[in-house]
Amino acid sequence: MNISVIAFTDRGRALSRNIAARLTDDAVKLYAKAEGFLPYSNVQAFAQRAMAEEDAIIFVGATGIAVRAIAPFVKSKDTDPAVIAMDENGRFVIPLLSGHIGGANRLAEQLAGALHAIPVVTTATDGRGIFAVDSWAVEHSCTVCNIECIKYISGALLRGERVGLCSDFPVSGTLPEGVTTDRTLKNGIQISIYQRERLPFDHTLQLVPRIVHVGVGCRRNTPPEKLQSWAEMIVYDMHMDLRAIASVSSIDLKQDEPAVRKLAEAWKVPASFYTAQELEQVQGDFPISEFVRRTTGTDNVCQRSAAKASGEGACLLAKTAQNGMTISMYCEDWRTAF
Repeated sequence: MNISVIAFTDRGRALSRNIAARLTDDAVKLYAKAEGFLPYSNVQAFAQRAMAEEDAIIFVGATGIAVRAIAPFVKSKDTDPAVIAMDENGRFVIPLLSGHIGGANRLAEQLAGALHAIPVVTTATDGRGIFAVDSWAVEHSCTVCNIECIKYISGALLRGERVGLCSDFPVSGTLPEGVTTDRTLKNGIQISIYQRERLPFDHTLQLVPRIVHVGVGCRRNTPPEKLQSWAEMIVYDMHMDLRAIASVSSIDLKQDEPAVRKLAEAWKVPASFYTAQELEQVQGDFPISEFVRRTTGTDNVCQRSAAKASGEGACLLAKTAQNGMTISMYCEDWRTAF
């Protein structure tokens, strides 16, 4: 995570350094009006930048300062960063914003454990030990498509009612209390990489796992818009949700190809590039092209790339070609795990 920490007193600054020392897996920036810290003009300017750029913000000071600073920049629970307030003595860790999807509750628990503090988590599901579907979605790399439906799922569980689960994937582990595979209920959760015309429940919370890996190839200097338009047409023809795509991949000879780079940027996913030797080692039954082998060193680029990126998962789309462009799609071996 990219995290900004701001402190206002000597004790607060000492605590912010301690926070950074505990979050070694994250990129932490420390702000304060003191030597050795990053500068800022005023708290509201700091908040405006951090709310747009960071995954999490930690205010070491009064909650009122944090609330007033972030208030003008709060947008949506699926896009706002996690916001946490801590007192300068490090006794309490209080998630203020994006407790579930943004991960503020999880980060607060982590900090509390590391700093021997008390996490003050106020979300109703967490407070009563009830399954929080939005937290589960984030932890399992799922996109929440319709944020407004979370209230129906959480509300039903808080009332002691059951909610349904409809998953395209095998379910492993024990279902959370109140969750059932009964599809006759009014409120429920659907987990799929495909778009459905008819949803299984009156109030269906749609979760899309990001587990589809797209391998591509193209002639040199293929216009980026041409590759993107064709690739998206194929995705839509398959009735697949674009939010299921986790990566774009190709051979390393294409790592400077604008069309491949722009496709990954447009879909906001990482781009991976493999050597011919790496692609040759991928196990599977792939269409062979001697022309591709002569020019790249491997007999197939797009399908081998997709298979490798997916961890040699299941093929959703074998090599498909058009006008010097190729595409293939593979899906990770994924489970609806509880």
